[in-house]
Amino acid sequence: MELTTLDYAVDGAIARVTLNRPQALNTMTREFWVELIEVFNAIDADPAIRAVIVASTGKHFTAGLDLNWAGATSAADKGDIGRARESFRRHVKAMQETFNVVDRCRVPVIAVVQGGCIGGGVDFVTACDIRIGTENSFFTIQEINIAIVADVGTLQRIPHLLPQGLVRELCYTGRRFPAAEAAKWGFLNRVEVDHAAALAAADAMALEIAAKSPLAITGIKHVLNHGRDHSIEQGLDYVALWNAAMLQGEDVPIAVGAQMAKQQARFGDLKA
Repeated sequence: MELTTLDYAVDGAIARVTLNRPQALNTMTREFWVELIEVFNAIDADPAIRAVIVASTGKHFTAGLDLNWAGATSAADKGDIGRARESFRRHVKAMQETFNVVDRCRVPVIAVVQGGCIGGGVDFVTACDIRIGTENSFFTIQEINIAIVADVGTLQRIPHLLPQGLVRELCYTGRRFPAAEAAKWGFLNRVEVDHAAALAAADAMALEIAAKSPLAITGIKHVLNHGRDHSIEQGLDYVALWNAAMLQGEDVPIAVGAQMAKQQARFGDLKA
């Protein structure tokens, strides 16, 4: 896999995805939107991976969408306006899929944010399971500041993470949402003093998750996502069906036996 906007590495059970264009503030170019899908497809295909850490390089996590590329894409729309707008709709749907693959990833995804996480960066981290930030990190739903409606995931996911009034304020004003305030409202799971400490916290959390039953972890993520997108009754039906199918495996007796023996349980990987 040849990547130009990301670094991808697997360290034991932990996959590491790192934005690697600090000189350009890790803006999201055309290549980024394709490469992130490729990386997360590789993660889903590797049964040994049990958690993912998404991180970045430089002063800021990301300044969001590369506006030069976006402007060139928009300027290319010529000819019949109906056909041009239908083409643009498919373009937006393709961009949405870049973060949908993060949301759907079968293992938990932990985002580590330093400095600014702006525009498309908020779309990205709201598709992750867990967010850890540095003391100087902040989030901006930037789209209103360039007079557009955010369209690749923030408006759909952030209402499940923050109260409605606060969501609307952030979306309508485009103001900075600093780390201390984000932690107060639970958007950040924790705040660390600097990038190194935030990465260390993510490593410790990923290792703790990786030690659990991978069958149970992927089940929890599937059930939580289903419950977020459906009614309580539908969610209860779904988890009943999930456990009826999945609890027949070997992980439950392994976990119970380890608990009774006061030992660390050792679980096998999922199948490819």
